[in-house]
Amino acid sequence: MAIITEIRLDWSEMDLFGHINNVMYAKYVQSARVRLTEHIGLMKMLKDINVGFMLASSALQYKKPLFYPGNITIETSVDFIKTTSFGLQHHILDASGVLCCIANDVLVLYDFTAGVKVPIPESILNPITAIKAS
Repeated sequence: MAIITEIRLDWSEMDLFGHINNVMYAKYVQSARVRLTEHIGLMKMLKDINVGFMLASSALQYKKPLFYPGNITIETSVDFIKTTSFGLQHHILDASGVLCCIANDVLVLYDFTAGVKVPIPESILNPITAIKAS
């Protein structure tokens, strides 16, 4: 099950060449990443016990340009799960459903009070597993 994020492209996101600037893709992926962490309860965990995530890596592979005006859909799924980290894959699709970008993130669970990475607790592991791509 993928988590879906819909975003309206804004005129201010265009660059000199008339397409959406590559930096904006990272911003879109950030929105999808935060949406997923809210969905699995990680943002609540951060508020409750100061355990959240740190972004260990992020990579974008551009396939086709995006243009204003328009809308995009980001389909986010869990790529892998390890003891203290998990990977996300984001597919950015234009309004026609054409794949324009594939992004991959690695998130590490982190105890911000102790300053150390921590194992993924079962309360978060179960919803992460439900989003894992098959």
